[in-house]
Amino acid sequence: MSTIGQLFAATVAADPAKPLLTWYDDGTGERTELSGATLANWVSKTANLLVDGCELGPGSVASIALPPHWQTASIMLACWTAGLAVSHSADEQADVAFVEPEAAPAAPDTYAVSLHPFALPLRGLPSGVSDWVSSARAHGDFYGGPAADPGAPSLVGLPGGGSITHAELAERSLARAKELEIAKGDRVLIDIGAHPRPLDWLTAPIAAGASLVLSYRTAPGILDTRAATEHARLIP
Repeated sequence: MSTIGQLFAATVAADPAKPLLTWYDDGTGERTELSGATLANWVSKTANLLVDGCELGPGSVASIALPPHWQTASIMLACWTAGLAVSHSADEQADVAFVEPEAAPAAPDTYAVSLHPFALPLRGLPSGVSDWVSSARAHGDFYGGPAADPGAPSLVGLPGGGSITHAELAERSLARAKELEIAKGDRVLIDIGAHPRPLDWLTAPIAAGASLVLSYRTAPGILDTRAATEHARLIP
């Protein structure tokens, strides 16, 4: 059984130097492009932070209270690589939390994420909150810790109190990629306004082995031009 961590690693291994995630935020004017190797580096450093720094692993829960961003994508992929479950529910007790800079501590280990285009570290954070960038950079470039247990939870706090396993998340992602007609080697432009679920804008294309161009807070008239500029296919 595959997991998102395994599918991500396979996608990177196919061509580490190739652009894997290109991020546009038209609210800030940001454009950031990450190769597979660069994104994998952020994922590995964060996974090592979770396992070695926080002593977490399968059965642990990560709260991710962040808007869509390439840094959010890195953190989510790191959590699944290290076998953690991700929760978007404020009612779910978390072992680690990733929050915006102004947020208060939300778990025993809480990391503020700047969402800065160049991943600059944050200063002057409140007691109980650490800077994610500085903390992750202190850890190794390659993750060699335990792999995710396919049968352990990958998402918790779903409507009705449900959860799905790492294997189920991978299966749903591959099925969604098929629905969106995303295939291995494709370069796809995804409007996050039209596809707000991480299943659509992150795990489905990653599972399929595609390269992503993510467009956030984008006026509809820009999308066709952006698709042509990026040599990508716009996902309707």
